[in-house]
Amino acid sequence: MSGVTIGPGISVSGGIGINPTAIAAVRAIAVGHTGSPYISVYPWSSGFGTKYANPASLPSTSGYTPEFSPSGADLAISHESFPYISVYPWSSGFGTKYANPATLPTGPSYGVTFSPSGADLAVAHDTSPRISVYPWSSGFGTKYANPATLPTGAGVNPAFSPSGADLAVSHTDAPRTSVYPWSSGFGTKYANPATSPTGTGYNVRFSPSGADLAIGHDTSPYISVYPWSSGFGTKYANPATLPAGFVGGIAFSPSGADLALSHLSTPGIAVYPWSSGFGTKYANPATLPAGFGSAPGGIAFSPSGADLAIVHQSSPYVSVYPWSSGTGFGTKYANPATLPTGIGWGVAFSP
Repeated sequence: MSGVTIGPGISVSGGIGINPTAIAAVRAIAVGHTGSPYISVYPWSSGFGTKYANPASLPSTSGYTPEFSPSGADLAISHESFPYISVYPWSSGFGTKYANPATLPTGPSYGVTFSPSGADLAVAHDTSPRISVYPWSSGFGTKYANPATLPTGAGVNPAFSPSGADLAVSHTDAPRTSVYPWSSGFGTKYANPATSPTGTGYNVRFSPSGADLAIGHDTSPYISVYPWSSGFGTKYANPATLPAGFVGGIAFSPSGADLALSHLSTPGIAVYPWSSGFGTKYANPATLPAGFGSAPGGIAFSPSGADLAIVHQSSPYVSVYPWSSGTGFGTKYANPATLPTGIGWGVAFSP
């Protein structure tokens, strides 16, 4: 496998990243996309500010998932070709790219995430061992040993639990996701869920409390959510209104009260109330995303939960809406003055 199929004739992966960093004056929203410069970052304050200057050393090709470190001091992006991962200091603009890790990921990297403490950086990638994790301290440390039981297919997206005690990775082959205890290294893989997702695992996310684990996949019902407590519980019932196509992006709201999905069919986005199960799907936004929103990492709530961003396959490639739990979507914000230069694969807000 040389890529993850997101749509007809399209093989990619990625996400939108909103810088979680605590930049006192300015929050940021980062978008990974096709077309140079492959990553675009904007100030964010109830709307897009003027795009920041590009980094001096660009990612080498399509930018997939952007991710800010928990402190907001660094910005990582996974990408399709050598060196497969690029990380930059971030302070209201890009610093000089950090040196590549001594042991690179072994192929196109679709997803990247920092541990909650910021001390580790996980990268999901196309070829064995399919997941690579590094100590992180303003630069890459020596890669941790591979897990004893590797993911069974191309790694698409990694996620640490909120406590940092577990590390999940979604992947292409059954059981579609693998979860490991994590303590500065991999523990013995947890048993698979009794009811596995029904197709390629495109994304995996823990709820903010860590009590639930959601997996987006490419066959109906497109989303599977399980109770989580150092292992899988019995899968929750499917939502009454399923997503309209395969789910790539997953985001729980910061409060855990809502679960947002990006998917490969009109309207491209679906949001549900969440409380140990799916509530009735919220009404679609008045202005739909322009094109399907199915990229892993392609949807994100702002840290306050007041805004919801999605990346998609047609211009303007990123859409952001005010969000109010219990009410739903507000009127779409104006597009950025300088648009991303191609299909949006990932988005992230700063803290």
